[in-house]
Amino acid sequence: MSGHSKWSTIKRKKGAVDAKRGKIFTRLIKEITIAAREGVSDPDSNPRLRLAVQNAKGANMPKDNIERAIKKATGADATSYLESTFEGYGPYGIAVFVESLSDNNNRTVSSIRAAFNKFGGSLGTNGSLSFLFERKAIFTISREAEMAMEELELELIDGGAEEIETDEDVITVTCALEDFGNLQRKLEELNIEAMSAELQRIPNETKSLDLESSKKLLRLIDALEDDDDVQNVFHNLEMTDELAADLSK
Repeated sequence: MSGHSKWSTIKRKKGAVDAKRGKIFTRLIKEITIAAREGVSDPDSNPRLRLAVQNAKGANMPKDNIERAIKKATGADATSYLESTFEGYGPYGIAVFVESLSDNNNRTVSSIRAAFNKFGGSLGTNGSLSFLFERKAIFTISREAEMAMEELELELIDGGAEEIETDEDVITVTCALEDFGNLQRKLEELNIEAMSAELQRIPNETKSLDLESSKKLLRLIDALEDDDDVQNVFHNLEMTDELAADLSK
């Protein structure tokens, strides 16, 4: 299993806890809001909104919540969110890339800078780390017993899949950014609804740390992810077997 796939597995397990606290729903509602505000309120005619709704369904958000979020987003009193990115280094030189959606950018900048400072990192200038990451499309699919895996993999490769990884209950499919739409259409042809489909920043190279150093770095990652304005946090810490075992406890 590749490093980013291991991280995705850990985050899925963490996501179950976050969902109980409403954390996941808050972030998904922001995605729905900005997608609906930028385009039309019909998911069939708005690809970004369709994707946001699909991810909300994958997180088991109730249908009423999704419809209410779309309706509110297109109303006159809808909240306006600004998309921003932040780049910096955490402890031990680990690169950290943050994506945010905020209705108050000054608050977001202050909060993110404070998290970097508190946990031994430093916030850099935009563009300083972009060369370390490559944007990829990541689809997660529920693995069903009736799936003929060899045939499915051939179909996915035909749709643009670069990497296909499976565990007991989930299939993770990675493709190039430009093949996002192709793979999405292939899944629709196969009548497969992805649990999630998103763009992630995959590190070109990872850096390995010992367990205690890794846990120190992850305190920064957790602080950033706990910020309500933060949508995603990416980094180039290698997921070692020892770290994976510790995080799975």
